[in-house]
Amino acid sequence: MRLARLCLLSLLLAAVPSQAHAGPTNGAPALAIHGGAGTISPKRLTPARRADVESTLHAALEAGYGVLADGGSALDGVIAAVRVLEDSPLFNAGRGAVFTHDGTHELDASIMDGHTLAAGAVGGVVGVRNPIALARRVMDDSPHVLLTGPGAADFAREQAIEFAPPEYFHTDYRFEQLQRAQKDRVSTRAAPAYFGTVGAVALDRAGRLAAGTSTGGMTNKRWGRLGDSPIIGAGTYASDEAGCAVSATGHGEYFIRAAVAHDICARAAYGDQTVAAAARTVVLERLKAMGGKGGVITIDGEGRIAMPFNTRGMYRGSVDKAGRRTVAIYADEPDPAQ
Repeated sequence: MRLARLCLLSLLLAAVPSQAHAGPTNGAPALAIHGGAGTISPKRLTPARRADVESTLHAALEAGYGVLADGGSALDGVIAAVRVLEDSPLFNAGRGAVFTHDGTHELDASIMDGHTLAAGAVGGVVGVRNPIALARRVMDDSPHVLLTGPGAADFAREQAIEFAPPEYFHTDYRFEQLQRAQKDRVSTRAAPAYFGTVGAVALDRAGRLAAGTSTGGMTNKRWGRLGDSPIIGAGTYASDEAGCAVSATGHGEYFIRAAVAHDICARAAYGDQTVAAAARTVVLERLKAMGGKGGVITIDGEGRIAMPFNTRGMYRGSVDKAGRRTVAIYADEPDPAQ
């Protein structure tokens, strides 16, 4: 009889879900965003334009953090923040995307759920207003991770994703960039001075992590070029088990070769580095030694944020677990993560 009771108790305990990896519940959320890194010239960034940039960064933070503060998931918080940046003509994503060599706009995005390791991404898609929303549909409503080109657009139509006409994506500033690039015969092998990408990483109240990234890619790009933004492990990665979420911005070819986002999380999971230390090692040492330029935003399972970059500036902002909000641009400005 005693043995039977012990067996029954064991079965009951086995039926109770383990909380070992569930993370804290009802904890304080945190969020970090970026709007691209590179040689951000003070001459081009006029006081008025800077005010617009900072205002949009604040709006993205409020959108994403509002979702998290209300108990929404890290995934939903990331998407809310990224959508605001995609809807702005100031950043190279969505509405503000750069022109390709042929005068079109080819958009890339990716999203990853750190709790399940589910991911979705799109590359070279034309006309989709919010590529980050389409990446989420790829993750949730298809058996795939990455869809590209016309096929991705077909899937978007099936999913009733919003499209916008070509003129929606036309900005004089980006068109002038294309004209200068073509006049100067800038090679597609040349490193761009500004790496326009937007992204977000988040920790929600349940202790779950997520990351997302969106971009228009490289000015004057050709031949269906894709950078790191739609590549899981290069431009985006999240893992609750590793306690790490990353969104990257930079010269994509280097970020792909170095598997930057995954490398940071792997160093934190299997090595003796914190996520912040791993991010600094990868961006400031390994990537720089390869000749790669750019930066990342990271958040760990405790909500600690890091934003290292090896360029002159990176549009960035955060809301920490205490609710403190900060935005910054240049390297000599206070890092919102610290």
